[in-house]
Amino acid sequence: MPPMPPALPEDQIVTFDNVSKFYGEALGVNRVSLSFEPGITSLVGPNGAAKTTLMNLMTGLLQPTRGRINVLGFAPSDSENLFRRLGYCTQFDYFPRGITGFDLIYSLLTVHGYNAAEAGRMAHSAIDKVGMTDAADRKVAGYSKGMRQRIKLALAIAHQPQVLVLDEPLNGLDPMARAEVIELFRGLGRAGMHVIISSHILHEVDLISDRIVMMSNGYVVAEGDIQGVRSEMDDHPMQILIRCDRPALVASLVFQQDSVVEARIHKDGRGLLVSTRNPDQFYLLLNRIVLDNELSIEGVEPADENVHSVYEYLIGGSNGGPIT
Repeated sequence: MPPMPPALPEDQIVTFDNVSKFYGEALGVNRVSLSFEPGITSLVGPNGAAKTTLMNLMTGLLQPTRGRINVLGFAPSDSENLFRRLGYCTQFDYFPRGITGFDLIYSLLTVHGYNAAEAGRMAHSAIDKVGMTDAADRKVAGYSKGMRQRIKLALAIAHQPQVLVLDEPLNGLDPMARAEVIELFRGLGRAGMHVIISSHILHEVDLISDRIVMMSNGYVVAEGDIQGVRSEMDDHPMQILIRCDRPALVASLVFQQDSVVEARIHKDGRGLLVSTRNPDQFYLLLNRIVLDNELSIEGVEPADENVHSVYEYLIGGSNGGPIT
């Protein structure tokens, strides 16, 4: 077994150490212990799972009832040091009346000590990164929902933070803008930034995330990369999609094996779905079936190795709300 990589020092990570937040007797988050390293981490959970509470604790907008939070060596209550290191794009819109996109960002930078030349250069650079240069001098009140999302993102990245916290940042973006923003997130993650995202667009969470944190009712129910989380679910059969020319024959042959829980023809008739508790054994079996019967196989892939299916299994569908 290769040696474990050395732990990063405290000034290079974001950590929650047994953090709880209560509103009177109501639970916000309970006993959360997490470590966020550089790269893209996505928070997933239904409405009320406490993703936004976790983000507000990380950014200092809320203080924990108990426990300790570290953001690159500083407590979130250290607001000035936190601002220099962290950017937050909330899901809520609030802008001063009559302000333009450029003035919004420029004024925040000057308030935090950047001189006029620095603030102007940094504001223009951030606006350009989110594709809003042509609208920079227009009033934010006249922006569409997608434009407001992008100017909020520019506001969050203008001071070049090391930690970027994004609460539903893809809301309101058209497909082209969404693709551009996702590529921006990927670039920031590759450059070593901590990018922490909550999103209900689950297939995009799958595509962009290095790690996921699954939350339910204020608790963390799983964390890690999606394949790692999925591989630890020993009691949950893996579903595999097989695209082939004779799915009925394959179904009859694989269903005779003890490791196969279910085999059914796909609704489009061009393959079958197999549920197995031992995927390694099943793949060996499938190889023998293909060779013995001269089958034509177009593809074999996990059908449920994604955020949505893993989350549904872990929470048992008991939360009564959409995954967001």
